[in-house]
Amino acid sequence: MDRVIIAEDLSLSYSDDETIINKINFSVNSGCFVFITGASGSGKSTLLKSLYGALKPAQGSLVVGGVEISKVSKSKLNFLRRHIGIVFQDYKLIKEWTIEKNIMLPLIINGYEKNVTQNQVDSLLKHVRLKHQSGKYPLELSGGEQQRVAMARALSHNPILILADEPTGNLDDYSAGLIWNLLEGANTQLKTTVIVVTHNIPETMNIDYKHFHIEYGSIHEVN
Repeated sequence: MDRVIIAEDLSLSYSDDETIINKINFSVNSGCFVFITGASGSGKSTLLKSLYGALKPAQGSLVVGGVEISKVSKSKLNFLRRHIGIVFQDYKLIKEWTIEKNIMLPLIINGYEKNVTQNQVDSLLKHVRLKHQSGKYPLELSGGEQQRVAMARALSHNPILILADEPTGNLDDYSAGLIWNLLEGANTQLKTTVIVVTHNIPETMNIDYKHFHIEYGSIHEVN
């Protein structure tokens, strides 16, 4: 089975005098569902940032989708990101765009034809139960609804890898349940590799998954 992520002696930091992640080694196979847990400030989000190239390694090697992050050019990084779906805790929706257009963004960037884009967006709006809100703007929606839009956007271009940072941290039970169902479906039906940073793994997960825990700058797999 191909490995989508390979980290070898990977260290991450924001400054020379503080190492957040210290010489960790781990790998993720294609098609896996992975949870990364740890206390607040342990480095979970820092590690996630490195996986889409927002933070380059201070030391060691990190390969994502066959791309060495420490040596990646801007054009190659942009190409890699076209194959990644990212779900942020604070949604990062474009406030001046409608819900429909926000979901379209990755499809527009990837050059999808207009009719394909529209069909895909219509289907996703139904999946996240927001078809009736398609013409509204992000600030007209609740937090749970905004995160469902962000989830639809992350799925829109059929990425090989989804990265989610506390995707249900501030959501009501209904929206959280929808998010978990969408992530499970992407993994089981589309064979998308999914990596979720979270404080708590939901008890309702009905799929096999890997669990990595970060503590004191180190990572270990929980069996």
